[in-house]
Amino acid sequence: MEHMMKVVLVDRPGEIQILERPIPRPNKGEALLKVKYCGICGSDVAVYRGNQPFATYPRVPGHEFSAEIISIQDNELGLKEGMLVTANPYFNCGACYPCKRGRVNCCIDNETMGVQRDGSFAQYIIMPIHRIFPSKGLNAKTLALVEPFGIGFHAVNRADIKEGEKVLVLGAGAIGIFAMLSALLKGAQVYIADLLQSRLEIARELGASDILNLTEINLDEKINEITKGNGMDTVVEAVGLPQSFLNAVNVVSFSGKVVLIGNGTKEVSFNQSILVKKELNIYGSRNSLSAEFKHLINLVNEKRLNIDRIVTDVYPLEKSAQAFFDLTNSPENHLKVLLNFDN
Repeated sequence: MEHMMKVVLVDRPGEIQILERPIPRPNKGEALLKVKYCGICGSDVAVYRGNQPFATYPRVPGHEFSAEIISIQDNELGLKEGMLVTANPYFNCGACYPCKRGRVNCCIDNETMGVQRDGSFAQYIIMPIHRIFPSKGLNAKTLALVEPFGIGFHAVNRADIKEGEKVLVLGAGAIGIFAMLSALLKGAQVYIADLLQSRLEIARELGASDILNLTEINLDEKINEITKGNGMDTVVEAVGLPQSFLNAVNVVSFSGKVVLIGNGTKEVSFNQSILVKKELNIYGSRNSLSAEFKHLINLVNEKRLNIDRIVTDVYPLEKSAQAFFDLTNSPENHLKVLLNFDN
């Protein structure tokens, strides 16, 4: 008789089920993992709402997770049964032009867990051994935050932010706050803007140089004041809305840098001459790299970063549908939501 597990399934947009499936069996080069915690990412919410352009249905969401190794073959990475781990959830093809150039996070045929392939919202998953990273002492909740931290960290690395730069992050969701933390670690002076004061207050606690509530200020005027009319050295856009992109281009300095993380679904109309006039550097930022996962695990350990502060809620597996509903309908009350698969 097969052993069964519970999985969270988005059958179609707006419909979540908890089903039983057989526990998967690892093939050669794979490990069986028992999931501990999973974060609900903006892309998971988009799958749930039906506005994730790359998703197909039915789909098991999830790609931000911590897990325990249940079974694993002998390997050169020092990974053993019983270890607490996370993993790189972006599956690249290895054969396309960017993959051959070592830019595996930009794979043309990328499949991210929870979007183009089933994800981590299951009690057990299998992962290729070479994608697994040990916690090195981080607890299970913190470890589940390494993947979203990596998205913000990669974006800041793309812009090559330097000590003393003035940086503005647009969007104080989890990714925006992680981008803020990453820029602070580079020695930058970092401001963060959002419509939700509750999220901004958490950003302030985590070290923002200042918080900007877009319902209370004129952004152009405020940035002029902060920078003495020079504009921001770098703007990180972590929203994905047309107005946010336009704001980024408007308030960045001449010869400045704009990094786009937000995955927009609406077209933006603007006069491209502003990019020429300001000689702007525009960077897209996609998935993070395995080296960044490893670096961040070490960094959070060494600097004792309190990244758990962004976790506002932990729901049991059985209340997955409620977690998605709450996060979608009252984002002001929920910043980073985790699901507990180990209860």
